Amino acid sequence: MHIFRTVAQLEEYYKTHQDITIGFVPTMGALHKGHISLVKKSVEENQLTVCSIFVNPTQFNSKEDLEKYPRNEKHDILLLKHAKCNVAFIPSAEEMYAEKEKLLKFDLKGLDATMEGKFRKGHFAGVITIVNKLFNIVKPNRAYFGEKDFQQLIIIKYMAQKLHKKVEVIGCPTFREEDNLAMSSRNARLTPDDRKHAPTIYKAMYYGRTHKHDWDFKHIKEEVAERINAYKKFKVDYFEIVEAKTLKPAKGVKKDVQLRACIAVQTSTVRLIDNIIF
Repeated sequence: MHIFRTVAQLEEYYKTHQDITIGFVPTMGALHKGHISLVKKSVEENQLTVCSIFVNPTQFNSKEDLEKYPRNEKHDILLLKHAKCNVAFIPSAEEMYAEKEKLLKFDLKGLDATMEGKFRKGHFAGVITIVNKLFNIVKPNRAYFGEKDFQQLIIIKYMAQKLHKKVEVIGCPTFREEDNLAMSSRNARLTPDDRKHAPTIYKAMYYGRTHKHDWDFKHIKEEVAERINAYKKFKVDYFEIVEAKTLKPAKGVKKDVQLRACIAVQTSTVRLIDNIIF
């Protein structure tokens, strides 16, 4: 596997690898089985797979969260080699951003106005800025993203349709621990006690889904939040049931309209997000 830290190095490598399909997996490192499943899918479907590792500063709302974000480059590289990734692109912030560079201005038609966008102002501006940059650098035919960050996936698909028509954005299922906690790099920051209670998030959403034909959605949302908040160290930021394609709030089950239940929970040390098909 090749490791490149500058755009120039990657461009030089591409000169000898033309007219091939490129699969791309953008990550912020601290890789786990979910990330590696994306890499393996890319390897299966493309002639060349590139995985980026870059902790993007512009999508963090808190300097503390940025500083504490888990990093383990040596371990990440070993996992990528084992998954038969061809290229690891690991740039610095200075390589990716010019001094005082402005974020990408792009109308997301309200997709960024709810859920994560509501609680993390400017977050998605940072996300689309870096993904746009990476698409321009890596020039992939296909790009793979996990469904755990469902709102992000929908937003990137929309951006790609408008700005990168040749890139196929592929969403892949959420990987879960044996107790159904969604795999996340941030899980490493959970306290032992919070980790013990974290599966409650999935269990509560699943419980809510079992009553989708019995209760109105307002009652379901209240019940799910109550079950999670019963553990005093957890606080539900939001639990929304939305139409999967538009992210608009759903008022009830509709024929031929797929729904997603999306949640964010603040724990003692870190904020967790998850979602399930509703």
